[in-house]
Amino acid sequence: MPTPFIALDKLDKRYPDHHAVNAIDLDIDAGEFIAIMGPSGCGKSTTLRLIAGLDEPSGGDIRIGGDSMRGVPAFQRNTPMVWQSLALFPFLTVAENVAFPLRMQKVGAAERRKRSLDWLDRLGLAGMAGRNIAQLSGGQRQRVAIARALVTEPSVLLLDEPLSALDAHLRVRMQTELSRLHRELGITFVYVTHAQSEAFALADRIVIMSDGHIQQVGRPQDVYRAPANAFVADFMGMNNLIRGEVRGGADGLLDVGSTLGDFRVPSDALRPEGSRGDFVIAADRIALAPDTGGPGIAGTVLGLEFVGSTQTVFVEIEDGAEFRVQKQQHEIEALDLVPGRRVRLSWDPRHAWLLPQPGPMH
Repeated sequence: MPTPFIALDKLDKRYPDHHAVNAIDLDIDAGEFIAIMGPSGCGKSTTLRLIAGLDEPSGGDIRIGGDSMRGVPAFQRNTPMVWQSLALFPFLTVAENVAFPLRMQKVGAAERRKRSLDWLDRLGLAGMAGRNIAQLSGGQRQRVAIARALVTEPSVLLLDEPLSALDAHLRVRMQTELSRLHRELGITFVYVTHAQSEAFALADRIVIMSDGHIQQVGRPQDVYRAPANAFVADFMGMNNLIRGEVRGGADGLLDVGSTLGDFRVPSDALRPEGSRGDFVIAADRIALAPDTGGPGIAGTVLGLEFVGSTQTVFVEIEDGAEFRVQKQQHEIEALDLVPGRRVRLSWDPRHAWLLPQPGPMH
């Protein structure tokens, strides 16, 4: 089995009043694009700072290229970080900003100039070398920060919410730019973000964190369609959770009873009757129809949210919970969905996802 390029081994970080990172394990392959996600305070940025050497771990180890980083200062790791704030120097020109890490490495002036201009050219900033940082747009400053991080030709690039300050149009353009750079350079990217769209567009694998723990690691489509637990299902935003109890099953389907009715849910293995049978159904897997009775869950449309070519329909169901359903605009119009409309929700049992690792019923 190949050795991971970056290995976090029981990595731990404690502060006097906060356990930021709780003995996490994570292997990252060379050339992989990893996105770390989670709510504010979950430990994702602290994890990035630990990899960079900007914070000292309380326990565990970080190995990069097979070598332990214990006691290795940030400037010796060559793990540059692109910050949310960019942290560019306003008193230096664009070229001087890009060349600054080479200056710290005591690279000669001529070589610094050559390499900084080369990276500015690669990032579409040729001709701007002599400008002041204040003269650049937000997207141009972002490119300068990336050029500065890559000028030392590192084997890993760390990015801490680098696109969060950009408007929506620029974010999409910079996502394309980052994806191109990752393909061309073949180096490891570790990317912290709040934005699910960024992580899905860019990452080979996603790491979901909560309260200093890793909740799930997997490909974007797997984390979205097959969440490891209720936290991940809720965090991904478009999953609807139904809590239930196993009442039997056969032929790869469990019979699950709940306050909303009885359902059939796919399962690789039978579970004991009376055990937890919580499952999720994604918002885009749910069919909507006028409520004329019959199978399914009855509910009332609370409101609609326009999200481009689709709309999210918020439906209050019988137990007072709120379901989210995603539909194309033409489907919304055909059903004449407006707040107050009674509807019935249903889905193919094969599209439900049984949450693993059930605990005792509460």
